[in-house]
Amino acid sequence: MTSKRKFAVFLYPEHTTYAVPTGLLTLLEDGNHLLHAQFGYGQKYAARPDAIALDPLTLALPGLGPGALREPPSNLTEFGVFRDASPDRWGRRLIENKLRRTGPLPESFYLAHAGGNRVGALDFRDDPRSPEPPAELAQRIDLAYLKEAAERVEAGETMPGRLEKIFEAGSSMGGARPKAVIEADGRQWLAKFPLRSDAYSVPQIECATLLLAREAGLNVPALKLEDIGEQRPVMLIERFDRIPLPGNAGHYGRKHFLSALTLLARHESESQHASYPMLAEAIAMHGPSSAIKADQAELFGRMVFNVLVNNNDDHLRNHGFLWDAIGQGWRLSPLYDVMPAPSYAQERHLHLGVGFAGRLATLPNAMSQHGVFGLAAAQARDIILRIAGVVREWKNTFEAAGVCGQDIDRMHTAIRHPREAGLEALGKR
Repeated sequence: MTSKRKFAVFLYPEHTTYAVPTGLLTLLEDGNHLLHAQFGYGQKYAARPDAIALDPLTLALPGLGPGALREPPSNLTEFGVFRDASPDRWGRRLIENKLRRTGPLPESFYLAHAGGNRVGALDFRDDPRSPEPPAELAQRIDLAYLKEAAERVEAGETMPGRLEKIFEAGSSMGGARPKAVIEADGRQWLAKFPLRSDAYSVPQIECATLLLAREAGLNVPALKLEDIGEQRPVMLIERFDRIPLPGNAGHYGRKHFLSALTLLARHESESQHASYPMLAEAIAMHGPSSAIKADQAELFGRMVFNVLVNNNDDHLRNHGFLWDAIGQGWRLSPLYDVMPAPSYAQERHLHLGVGFAGRLATLPNAMSQHGVFGLAAAQARDIILRIAGVVREWKNTFEAAGVCGQDIDRMHTAIRHPREAGLEALGKR
């Protein structure tokens, strides 16, 4: 039986604590299947001097004009920008647990129950006059409780009342692993928890890998490891879509976010057919003119880093963009979700295409389309050498981050010496 669900879509302008209605989203559903979506901008929003297109491809302004109904591209049943603001696998499991329902549920359920801490600057309400949903933040002291709650969800158990804070803290978040939003030191963080079934300390290794990326010159958010009385700590990574507002303690501005999946107008099943050069071209098309070269060079560096550490979970949802209100364009977000994948294979591949040899994870393949990234051959080679020089000493970084010897040994098959990835074929400077 088909049904329609309508949402008033709100946007928080940057550096404000209030949201403005932008338009009306209609979802046509048949049970848990989304059949169709429509969106129309409101006239008042379209007339605002600070109005921005929620998605530069499918929801452009002025586009068809206020009130005109937009539809997703033919390859999609929903608008990517609204899917980005909806929880992913972990958040969906939490919502199903909260509602005591077995998933999958209709898409409108996930959108409605994601809470006030969802990714980015959008909000979804019943109508334009609906009040702002609560956005209570868990604290550092809650980490042990949140971890226990996450383990119960992972085990499929019903949540006891004392642990229900996990529903507000974690239901907005994506990815498959347990996580929650907390507040600490006047900033918002994403807490990423270990699982009892993990073969090694996943949060600790992800933290060490991100620290390695920072040492290699890549843009990485602030990181912390929190000991909650167990051998495997919780990793905190600062949210880059939240801005502490000066003189307004406890209040945060929001930054509008799009995944690379949305910026390329792709379905998730098409992610593996996309490539880093495609993302570089999207940066050139949608980025602020003053930042295009920097963001393309950063993207090139991330591709090289992923080749060397064998991060093959680099799909389009694991690349993001933030709206730059000053530059009036989309900036590459800081790096997130980077995890080495142990492998004994001699020939390795990333999820996204790298160069002329497709997804082949080698440095010569990364170098093969350097021009698309706005880089001369010498510039691209310098970036590769810079990152290779840091990754070559990865064990030192992992040891300094507290990763135990056994887990370092496990990562030995993931993180390659640069010469194994073809560094010598690039020649000298």
